[in-house]
Amino acid sequence: MHSSDLTLWQLVSAYIFILILLIIVRIKGIRREREILISTIRMTVQLMIVGYILAYVFGNSNPFYTLIILAFMLLFAIYNIYQRVKLPLNSVLKKNIMTAMIIGITATLIYFVLVTLTVSPWYNPRYVIPIAGMIIGNTMTGVSLGINTLLDGMQSKRSLVETALTLGATPREAARPIVNQSFDSAMLPTINSMVGMGIVFLPGMMTGQMIGGASPLTAIRYQIAVELGIVGGVSLTVFLFIQIGYKAFFNSRCQLREPFSKKEKIDG
Repeated sequence: MHSSDLTLWQLVSAYIFILILLIIVRIKGIRREREILISTIRMTVQLMIVGYILAYVFGNSNPFYTLIILAFMLLFAIYNIYQRVKLPLNSVLKKNIMTAMIIGITATLIYFVLVTLTVSPWYNPRYVIPIAGMIIGNTMTGVSLGINTLLDGMQSKRSLVETALTLGATPREAARPIVNQSFDSAMLPTINSMVGMGIVFLPGMMTGQMIGGASPLTAIRYQIAVELGIVGGVSLTVFLFIQIGYKAFFNSRCQLREPFSKKEKIDG
C-alpha cells in the first residue's frame, strides 16, 4: 500500500469510528454529541485548509512564507495557553508566558534545524514547518500544565509561602517547592511519552514516514531526533517561564501579592 492509494471513499470510511462514538455516548446518556460533531468537522476543515496551504508553500519555498507560518503557529499556541489556564492570569504572567515561549521555542528550533538536521536552505518548509509544529504543540501542553500547577500551588500553599517569608526566606526560596513541582508537572507527559514510545505506541511522524515508504530505521532515527528536540523545547521554555513567572506573585518589597482577581484577569 502507498499513501497515494488512500481514496476519498477509504477516508470517508474512517468516519465510522465517530459514528460508533456518537452511538456510545447516546446509549450512556453522555451529552457530548454536539462537541464530538463540532470537533470532527473542525478537525477535518482545519486539516484540509492546512493541506492546501502547505502544498502551495512547499511548492513555492520562500523564507517569508516559512516565517509567517511559524509566527502564526507560535501566537496561536500562546493564545491557547491563555485559554487553557483555569485561574486568572494578570498581564505580567501573560508577558512572561509569551517571552518564555518565543525565546525557548526559537532557540530550540534554530539549534535543531541548523545543527541537528542541517537543513538547507534553513527555511525549507518541508522540514521546518512540521518539526516546528511538533515542538510548539508539545511545548504548549507543557507550559499549560506548568502554569496551572504554579497558580494552583501559589494559592493553595499561600500560608506556607507567607510563613517562609516571615522566617526570612527570599521569594525564590519560599516559592522553590512550588516552582519545582510546576516544572515536574510540565515535563511529566513528555517523559511518559518517551517511556512508552516504540513499545506501547508508534509516534505519528514515524508511522507516517513508514506508510510513505521510508525505511523503519530511517524513520526511527528521525523520530529519536525529533523527540529529543521536543524535550529540549519543552524543558527550556518551561524552565524560562517558571524562573521569571513566580516573581509575578511578589511585590517590590518581597511580599506575597493578593490572589489575582477576575478584574485583574480582564484588565490583563
